[in-house]
Amino acid sequence: MAGAPQNDRFLEIAYEARTTDETRDLYDRWAETYDTELIDENDYAQPLRCAEMLSRYLTDRLAQILDVGCGTGLSGAALSEAGYRTIDGCDLSPGMLAKARGTGVYRRLFEADLNVPPLDAGDGAYGAAAAVGVFSFSHVQPDALDDILRVLAPGAPLIIGLNEHFYDEGTLTGKLDVLNAAGRIERLTEEHGDHIRGTGVTGWVIAVRKTSATSA
Repeated sequence: MAGAPQNDRFLEIAYEARTTDETRDLYDRWAETYDTELIDENDYAQPLRCAEMLSRYLTDRLAQILDVGCGTGLSGAALSEAGYRTIDGCDLSPGMLAKARGTGVYRRLFEADLNVPPLDAGDGAYGAAAAVGVFSFSHVQPDALDDILRVLAPGAPLIIGLNEHFYDEGTLTGKLDVLNAAGRIERLTEEHGDHIRGTGVTGWVIAVRKTSATSA
């Protein structure tokens, strides 16, 4: 099991967990200080960037949205501030979900190991999804996109925010290329910019849309 960081700083060891249990434990322990470390100390930019991106492609503020890997609710709060009113969230960590529940922005919250489908949601249940800081080394793998697409309605946008290092590693963009070639998604746009400003790490926001040609 990954050791506790000194001074309760988890960001520097976030990718040292190697198993699902280690990852869950790390985020459970991080939950209490996550917002302070990410927002107050390091100016985490991706939740707002992703909410703004979704606003370009989803004008219906009453659409049902899934916040994938919602953590403490930073992404859900940004979506709520953008005017969206029906937001569900899922996450691996019960501790993170408890903090997300306290934000009051979610209709429903549920546990999910995104690497082990299926999600506890019906086919085509959501009109959009956001996965902010979810896909990364030793965390959620790109094949999780298959089940995320399953729970999206045809035509629904999916917004992905990730750091520059995992973008450059290529497995996520490669998976998106495969889905695009198979006609399962339409690639909309990709924008490089801030990720966690306090660490100097940049990132990407990627927007795709589930096609109407497939129910998967």
